[in-house]
This record gives sequence, structure tokens and C-alpha cells, in this order.
Amino acid sequence: MPISVRLDKQTETFLEETSRVLRTSKAEVIKRSLADYCSHILSERRKRPYELIHDLIGTEGSGRGDLSVRGEEILRKTFRRKG
Repeated sequence: MPISVRLDKQTETFLEETSRVLRTSKAEVIKRSLADYCSHILSERRKRPYELIHDLIGTEGSGRGDLSVRGEEILRKTFRRKG
């Protein structure tokens, strides 16, 4: 399916250099780039809320008996430390 796209000079230069380094066509670089980008975006959209913030939370609070009472306080404290 033919698609027309206008590129700024910097992006065009990146595309030309990349296709030259990979010894492939600019169309192939564009197809691979779009596939990678779209795959990344779609996989991020499919994540559950916990998966999106897992790296921020880690294992904080594991085994604690006061999480239901102090959950928000513990979470805010964790974010401040990691920020």
C-alpha cells in the first residue's frame, strides 16, 4: 500500500544514513522502524496498571501488615525516594 510522508531534513538525513549503514532501502528502514514503534506502543497499552509502575514500587511493603491502613502513605514515601 503506497503511503506518502513528508520528512524534515534531520529525519531524512537519519533515514539516508541508516539505510546506507544497513545496506538496505529507505523503505525497508521505514517498515522496520514502524513495526518496532507500533509493537512497542501496543505492548505498553496492553499493560495493566501495576505493570506500568512496577519499577517504581518494587517490593516495598512486602509482608507488612499495615498496608491496608497506611497504603497511600507508604506509596508516597516510596515515590519520593525513587524520584
